[in-house]
Amino acid sequence: MTKIAAEPAESRFRRLRRRLDALYNSDHPKALRFQAAMAAIDVLIIAFFILSPLIENRRTFLWLDYAAALVVGLDLLARALVAPRLSRWLRRPTVWIDLLVLLTLVAPSYFFSLGFLRVLKIWTLSHKEVLWRPVRRSRWRAYEDAARALINLVTCLFVITGFVYTAFARPGSGVEGYVDALYFTVATVTTTGFGDITLPGVAGKLTSIVTMIVGISLFVRLAQAVFRPYKVFFRCPRCALERHEPDAVHCKACGHLLAIPDDGD
Repeated sequence: MTKIAAEPAESRFRRLRRRLDALYNSDHPKALRFQAAMAAIDVLIIAFFILSPLIENRRTFLWLDYAAALVVGLDLLARALVAPRLSRWLRRPTVWIDLLVLLTLVAPSYFFSLGFLRVLKIWTLSHKEVLWRPVRRSRWRAYEDAARALINLVTCLFVITGFVYTAFARPGSGVEGYVDALYFTVATVTTTGFGDITLPGVAGKLTSIVTMIVGISLFVRLAQAVFRPYKVFFRCPRCALERHEPDAVHCKACGHLLAIPDDGD
């Protein structure tokens, strides 16, 4: 009796995994719509994270917080179920970030000081292929690298802003609100340095130094992505190299003969 009852349960679990795997990993129109919907939900959650310092004193804040926790938790569980190897999946940086985000959502009062790291969700969103498939099929495909670099820069701005707001915002400090923290971050990252807002103490100076170094690095990366020669995305069947010159005949890494389609194909 036990064995007979266990088999249907196991088959239901396998069917659930197959359905989730198809939704998360296939390119079927239904799956693409699901992936686009999940990306749109991620955008709404990110907007909530960015606006959190401005609405954290409202009654609806905790409801929105726990709703975001439910969505992030279910998404993580589904992705874990469809992972071919759970140990390898757990080593992905995007998974670490989502787990950290979930932790700050489930217990916001205990992990308030880490709340600014929630904005790293922008970076995990940028690693979803559903965002880049339409770009690669359009006339904007040459700007994918620039868009990725811009996303990294924006993520950095909001993470540093959140840290400055969490660590230094207090009456009389010059950083009395989220907008002040964002203003300081942008002025420091761009090395404008108006000097009307400065962070106090050794910790403030070190924060400013790190902000300037990281900001300059990301601006340089963005400039390289904008001005370097355009390369097409075409996976080499032999060595899996994905970037090639538009008129390449052979893979520059392994010499394999390529068949890169023309723009009109």
